[in-house]
Amino acid sequence: MEKALFREIDQGHALQKGGGPQARFWLEWSISELDREIRGQPGSSTLECDNSQVPDSTPPRSAVLRRSFRKDFPAAVRGEGVYLWDAANKKYLDFSGSAAVNFIGHGVQKISAAMAAQAAKLEFVHTSQFTTPVAEEYARELLAFAGENFRGGAVYFTSGGSESIETALKLARQYQVEIGESRRYQILSRQQSYHGSTLGALSVSGNQRRREIYLPMVREFAHVGMPYCYRCAFDCTDSCRNCGQQYAAELDHAIEATNGEAAAFIFEPLSGATLGAVVPPPGYLQSVAEICRRRGVLLIADEVMTGMGRTGRTFAVEHWRGQNLDEKNESGKNGDEENGSEKNTSGAGSNLSPDILVTAKGLSSGYAPLGAVIASKKLIDAIATGSGAFLHGFTYNAHPVSLAAGRAVLQHLQSSNLIAAADSSVAGTAAAQLKHALESLHDNDRNDNDRSGSVIGDVRGLGLLWAVEFVADQSSKRPFPAELNFAGRVAAAAMTRGLLVYPMQGCVDGTSGDHLLLAPPAVITKEEITWSVTQLRAAVQEAAQQAASSLR
Repeated sequence: MEKALFREIDQGHALQKGGGPQARFWLEWSISELDREIRGQPGSSTLECDNSQVPDSTPPRSAVLRRSFRKDFPAAVRGEGVYLWDAANKKYLDFSGSAAVNFIGHGVQKISAAMAAQAAKLEFVHTSQFTTPVAEEYARELLAFAGENFRGGAVYFTSGGSESIETALKLARQYQVEIGESRRYQILSRQQSYHGSTLGALSVSGNQRRREIYLPMVREFAHVGMPYCYRCAFDCTDSCRNCGQQYAAELDHAIEATNGEAAAFIFEPLSGATLGAVVPPPGYLQSVAEICRRRGVLLIADEVMTGMGRTGRTFAVEHWRGQNLDEKNESGKNGDEENGSEKNTSGAGSNLSPDILVTAKGLSSGYAPLGAVIASKKLIDAIATGSGAFLHGFTYNAHPVSLAAGRAVLQHLQSSNLIAAADSSVAGTAAAQLKHALESLHDNDRNDNDRSGSVIGDVRGLGLLWAVEFVADQSSKRPFPAELNFAGRVAAAAMTRGLLVYPMQGCVDGTSGDHLLLAPPAVITKEEITWSVTQLRAAVQEAAQQAASSLR
């Protein structure tokens, strides 16, 4: 015992050199035990030490229930333009717009001033008792922004994307009841989609990771396949047009299988974070719209992520309005212009006109919690001349301060011409520069000193919404093992360099497949894009080296 205690004392001296209360505790305890042993007094063995007396060196847990207990989150304290700063004054370039939220840039003073002015006059009223001037004015402006298809319609304001999706699902169901189609209640959707975190939104989402444990609580309807040209299951020799028609036919069959119970079909015009900015092939969305009209099924466009200018149009569906069903792409398989998505975008006689359009994120650019459901005149007339009331509501829907933020954001993005900056089909725009810079990532596999390009499988997107998919093998498109979390490694390496990106997994089969979503604010400059892609390239190279070591 005596020799053991002398060893404890030696260890204690060594620990005390490093300082700290725990080192001092062990030194004092060892000396005390030796003293007791020398005097023949009873003591406690090291196995009986009361650990409750040992100071806990674990950092105190946050009172905030954060998204992860295994990740350290820096405290953000300031934002300006494309940049964010943490409490340690480290600067980050927000290359993902947080989560494709911020479109106008951080720290625009006129937005916070509009919010403060509204709060000073009227902070809140309940919509069962009052409307407000800001709600009426903003709704009119938003309908005009949404375009001719929504003339005579109406807007339902919420606090975010998930609430908006819930609202849209209920609105679709009530419309069918109002017109005497009470059998119609099923909402069809697509695999590898994401529509929100509430249970109704999860029921129509296809993100496997976010749904799995909640499935026993969810009412399930049909999920059909969606075009994903990089990993197409069909013949893609005609630039994916054929596969688009086959996926559209799958929807037709799924509607038929409901035996007249399908109320609506919900889709993302350009896939969001779950699949990563996949652009639909030519003719696909037009076929989907035609099928829904023919079968009496409402068309719900989820533009939570893609709306409010993000893709270089007011809403992403505008890229395909005006295309004829027989339009064919002759310039390539992937990308935005290559898919014919930026041609013939205005045009009367368009056949892609959603009945309901859902938006959030860029609606307020993150300055306040805000979402909106924009409904066409057909739906509003059915309820107005029918039951006369929409059977739905949230305490904070049409919150005056949030609406003041949204209205100021809409005015700012229009007056600053930010939608034009997000048009990747026009040379010299921020979006065109981003497209060119990201596509250069493929070139790295020609450099023996930089292996980052060898793990780039696909670069795809439109406007200011892009994704980079990673693969373990380019020729077979084999993904990295899911447990490696390759996208997460890239994001962590990027963050240490001061670059913020949005990592995702599961694009291949719901579990495997790594990609980053990139969606910078429209105020980003060419120099900032160049710097960002340089840092991203270095982060990918670092992650590739780590992966190579892990897989040996």
